[in-house]
Amino acid sequence: MVSFNILKAQGIVADVSTTNEIKVERLREIETEARALQRAASESAMNDNDGWDDDLREVRLALDRLGATEPLKGAASL
Repeated sequence: MVSFNILKAQGIVADVSTTNEIKVERLREIETEARALQRAASESAMNDNDGWDDDLREVRLALDRLGATEPLKGAASL
């Protein structure tokens, strides 16, 4: 099943009326959200295959397609 975040990321990449800079900014917001959800899910004993890994992977692939560079990571980054 395709999640809302994956569909949103695909829509951002496909939008021809938006610059790559804006696309990257929007994808970074989704990436941050997906990372937080993945982290929360990993701390839960409920379900270890909840799809958050897929969301994060798809957003990162979209960023790669746009040629985005990795942001600098601080001490709290995973």
